[in-house]
Parts: sequence; C-alpha cells; structure tokens
Amino acid sequence: MKVVLFCGGYGMRMRDGVSDLPKPMHPVGPRPLIWHVMRYYAHFGHTDFVLCLGYGAHHIKDFFLTYSETASNDFVLRGGDVHLLGSDISDWTITFVHTGLDSPIGERLRRVRRHVAGEEMFLANYADVLTDLPLNDMIEKFRRSDAVGALLAVPPQSAFHCVDVDDDDRVSGITTLQEMPLWENGGYFVLRPEIFDYLPPNGDLIMDACRPLAEEGRLMAYRHRGFWQPADTVKERHALEAAYHAGDRPWMLWEHTADNADDELGASGSDPLHAALSALQGTLVER
Repeated sequence: MKVVLFCGGYGMRMRDGVSDLPKPMHPVGPRPLIWHVMRYYAHFGHTDFVLCLGYGAHHIKDFFLTYSETASNDFVLRGGDVHLLGSDISDWTITFVHTGLDSPIGERLRRVRRHVAGEEMFLANYADVLTDLPLNDMIEKFRRSDAVGALLAVPPQSAFHCVDVDDDDRVSGITTLQEMPLWENGGYFVLRPEIFDYLPPNGDLIMDACRPLAEEGRLMAYRHRGFWQPADTVKERHALEAAYHAGDRPWMLWEHTADNADDELGASGSDPLHAALSALQGTLVER
C-alpha cells in the first residue's frame, strides 16, 4: 500500500532561529523524524512512499541520495569493505514530488493524485508524529467499511486543566482534557481515491474533505490511547530526543520485533549471526 507523506510545510513552531531544516528533517537520535515515520510504515510492510515536498526539499532529497545504512545498522568492516548485517531502505521505493511552497495539505495531496492512481486505498501522514498505533488493525477496520477516509483519533495532549464553574463562580470540579470524552486528529490516515472528489483546488484535507465526509457518515476514526507524540514544537522534539537516548522508544516497533527474535535465538542456542561474527573476529578492522 502506498504511503503519502506531507513534508513540505514551513514548520514555524519548530523553528529554533538557527537551522533552516524542514520539520520532518529534525533529528531524533541518528535519524530524522521522517525516517522514523517511514520506518514505522515499513515495519508493517508498506515501503512505497510518495513525499510531498515544498520548503526545504533539498534537505530531504540530499538525506536519501547520500543515505548511509551504517548509521543505524550493524556492519562488519573486513579488508576495507563494509558488510551490512541489516538494512533500512534497500527495499523502499521513494517518489519525490515538489507540491509547492505554500500549498495546504489538501492541495499537496491533489498534486500527487497520479502517483496513487489505481490504488484501492492508500495511507497518508503529516510526517511529524510518532506512535505505536497497531496499523494493521486500523487498516482492516477501514477495509471492511464503506468509508472514504479514516483518521487516527487520540486524546487531547494539552497540559491545561479544565475547570467547572457554577453560577456562584465556585469551582465545582477540575479535570484534565485527557479525562474528558474528547478526541483530536492524530495525523495518520487511510484513504480511498474517492477522497479526491471532495478536495477543491488549494483546499484543506480536514476542513474541505474530512468534515463533509463526517457529515455524510463516511469518515471513520480509530481511537488509540497508546503512545502518540507529535513533534510540532522544539519542546516536543526535544522530549522525543530525550526518550530516544533513554531507551524509551515505544514507536520503534521494529526494535521490539528484533528483541523478540534475539530472545528466541538465545533460547534455542542457534544464533547464525553470532556464529558468523565469531568466525570473522580475527579479521575485523576497527575504526
């Protein structure tokens, strides 16, 4: 299934006054945000990406054109040659499309319409939010429906408290937004091509397409109370960076799979990777 990523905005709330990087290119660990989002989709088998570029497009292009697999994969250096023990993007297909500097999200989607032509459904994402959403469940629920679109719904993230005030100006209760029956758009979408029938030129995906679909009863929500963290501001990006370095990475589902595989190998006593490394131990070149 193709994945459309909206990565052409200015990202003004992310600006630190120093870097001109577009928001999806700000790092979380050794890789940028957009890599984490793409790696998440690849974990579920979706490796055909369409990037809706705009501001800072050259940063995104350069990152992938000069991609170094060794930054996030183990490898053996033998006789001056690098032998990768894993790979991130070797099976990825990435289509780079300039969709304008000031285009709203809906217009960016319209400009890549031909790249998702013929798809029964496709995925879309803002490329700046990380989650442990069980994507397969969301897709399957949508597949069984007649809806045109589905979006991830998450509890509001604001830290402000809601205050109940009676007629005498007495506070009768205090609660958090997360405790209220409210949901907000989490930025992960599953869409059918019919979505383009609702998108006017220079339109907005949510207000111009999703809202009328909701009024028609043809928009679904997948409610998720698990991990969901945007990187819409410098503070939020720093929080993700700190979590990464602390080893608290719930969005990196592919690491959990690898850990489980290692546990199974250890239990069985047959680890071919360990055997291969042992055989090469005497010839490794360290830098």
